[in-house]
Amino acid sequence: MPENTVTTPLAPMEPEDVAVAFAYIRALQADDIDTACAVIDGMGLEVLRMLLDVAARIVIPITAVDECDGEPCAHSFLAAALGRLLLELLCDGECLAGALGIAQTIVRFTENILTEEHSDVADVLRQLEAAGMKQAMQARPAHRTSA
Repeated sequence: MPENTVTTPLAPMEPEDVAVAFAYIRALQADDIDTACAVIDGMGLEVLRMLLDVAARIVIPITAVDECDGEPCAHSFLAAALGRLLLELLCDGECLAGALGIAQTIVRFTENILTEEHSDVADVLRQLEAAGMKQAMQARPAHRTSA
């Protein structure tokens, strides 16, 4: 099987990147444009990388090929293909270009796929941030002090 975004492990994000990306996403989800702008002020293209990293961490696990009774199902491959397509659109798509488009797509994906009956999207985003922060902290080397 060729390597792709589903089979290639994602490198952990830096804790600071997780915090900034989710602060921006949550501010947009809450329609707090002033806070969202303040969070990414002066960051340039770096914010795009962080948001794409977050999008991959949300989309890939949800759309990855799963098994039904030990065998991959036809719908599993469709979900994985749709997940890869969404990530490609976020990376290359002109209509979604920019931090705002990526963050809004993350919010809509969370609302439409990860919540039931559009329940509390903000809560799900906080849970995703906590999971990302946990992974980032576990990947950091322990700080050593010299005696």
